[in-house]
Formats: sequence, structure tokens, C-alpha cells
Amino acid sequence: RSQWFSSWKEKLKTALQNKDQAQVAEMAQGYLDKMKNVSLNIAITGESGSGKSTLVNALRNIENDTEGASPTGAVETTMVATEYPYPEHPNIRIWDLPGIGTVKFRANRYSRKMQFKKYDFFMIVSSERFTENDAKLAKKIHKMKKNDILKSIRDNCTEGKLGVESPKVFLVSGLKLHLYDFEDLRKTLMEDLPEHQRDVLQVALPNTSLDAIEQKKKTFEKKIIWLSLTSAAAAAVPVPGVSEGVDLGIIIGFTAHYSVSLGLTPKLLHKLSDLSEVPLDNLKAEIKSPLAGVEITKDLVVKVLTRSAGLITSIVAEETASFVPVIGTVVAMGISGVTTYKVLKYILNTLADDVQRVFKKAWH
Repeated sequence: RSQWFSSWKEKLKTALQNKDQAQVAEMAQGYLDKMKNVSLNIAITGESGSGKSTLVNALRNIENDTEGASPTGAVETTMVATEYPYPEHPNIRIWDLPGIGTVKFRANRYSRKMQFKKYDFFMIVSSERFTENDAKLAKKIHKMKKNDILKSIRDNCTEGKLGVESPKVFLVSGLKLHLYDFEDLRKTLMEDLPEHQRDVLQVALPNTSLDAIEQKKKTFEKKIIWLSLTSAAAAAVPVPGVSEGVDLGIIIGFTAHYSVSLGLTPKLLHKLSDLSEVPLDNLKAEIKSPLAGVEITKDLVVKVLTRSAGLITSIVAEETASFVPVIGTVVAMGISGVTTYKVLKYILNTLADDVQRVFKKAWH
């Protein structure tokens, strides 16, 4: 991917210098398509009863009894590597691996059987104690120079009795990810992953802290620049009160995607209410944007943009009203592109403010 990106970057700079809006829009769309297809494979293993299936489901932001969830229970049900894609991000996959003590082959054969090389990182889940089998597996992963993430009770694991050198250990709750060390785990993952994989995982993970929400917002801020570039050469749709036309298709798609990532859909708000035991009405009382907590439709988006036209047109597209910085330079996007950028920026800010208030109400 890095070789493709370097070549693409040079071509884009040339298109920017030539002010070729059609080519810039085409290349921006190519970049977005490439990012949409970024894959990430996460392996989670552990002994039976350690809670790994609950963690698999929590990371995907689904309940244990939801269709497509990893089966939970003290009896080991996983005998082969089982794939669990994120519902809204199918290229991000969590692989539930059988615990090494539950299959009939040794640690070195286990690594071959489970195809360790295809995973981007590992989590070894352990409850109460880090077992000898866990240690054998961790050593094998270390030898492969993989990023191993060892989850267990902190004190037991870091004593080093089982000979695992410098493990990264995090105490997490599969039922309530915002507790204990999950924030440290999340930040470690983000530091270890390359940018393109970090961005896709960032928006897929459930909200576990105000910082996680802020990082999601920053990731989407980068995306709206590319979306606006694609709209610069597209047919604009007039919206009453907004000075120039916008690309409604881009705006509707972005709003729907952003709402899911932030947990502001009706379904995800219900889930948060159940998990936090805060009444749904109390959570909804923190919402100010008419785009939050509802189904996103074209009519709704047009109505909101019309009512908010004054606020939208006052937004400055970064440093000037007609340029947006891209890869160290600036590009003239045309009026339609700038207007689309302002609309996306407005939606980004208002929904981010809403989810921060909702998160505080739920957990603080």
C-alpha cells in the first residue's frame, strides 16, 4: 500500500498544480475507494471460560445474544479459527481462535494451523491467571515479531514466572470496555498500526472515552477533505439558504456513516441505555442535532441544511473560504466543493458535540 500511496501522491500533486479539478476529483475518489478496502485481521485467543468470546462481541459493539455474535460459555466451542467481521466494516475481522489447551497439537504446530502470519496483531485473553499454555503461545508470537497484546490480571502476568519477556498486559472488562485499561489497550493498538489501518479501526471501535470520540472526529476531519474534493467536479444540488449547491449523495452517506461510528443511531442509543442503565430519554435529552438518534433520509438532511444555512455559510474552510489544505499544499476546489466541505464540517462538529454529552451522561 505504501508504494501505491507514494505514486498516487506525486500524481495528485501534479493534478493540483495544474488545477485539473476533474482529475483531482477522480484521484480523491480513488483514494477513498482504496481506504474503503483496507483490511485488518485481529486474532483473539485464550483458554475456555476466559471471556474471549465476550470480548470479541464487545469490540464489535454487539450483544452476546445477537445474531452473528461469537458464542459464549465456559465450555470451549471454538475448535477452528472463526471469522467475525465488524457489522459496518466487513474488511475489519476479528478471528476467534481456539485456546491452545483445547486443541490436540502443540504450540509450534498451533501457530502453523492457525495461520499466524495473516493476522495484524494478537490478543491473548486470560482470566485470573496467565497459564503455561498462554505463555507458550506468547513466546511463539514474540518469535514471529508480531504485536502481541496480552490481556490478564495485571499483577499475575507481569511477575514473569512463565518466562514471557516484557508482555503488554491490560486489564479489561468485556462487558464494559470503558473501565480499567481498555483505553491503554486502544492507544497501544493505534500506535502500533500504520496510519491507513489505524484510521479504519479508529472509526469502527465503540466509544470508550472522550478521547476515543475526539480521535474519531479527527479521522473523519481528514475524510471530509477527500469527500469534498470528489464533489468539486460533481453535479451540485441547490439547497435553500445555502449559497451554492452541494453533493447531497456524499452528505447523506457521510452523515449515516458518522452516526453509526459515533453510536448515535436509534439502535445504538438503545444499546447504550441498556448497558449504562441510564434511561433512554435522559440520553436523548443531551442531543441537540436533529440528525442524531434518527434515521438519516434525504428529506431530513435537506430540511436540516436549510434551517442551518446561516451557520453553515459562516464556516471558514480551514484557512480561507476557497482553499483546503491537502498533503502539504492547497487546492482550489471550486465553489461546490467548498460548500460541501462546510456542510460536512458543520455536521461533523454538531454530532461530535452531541455524542460527547451523551457519553458523559451515560458514564460520568
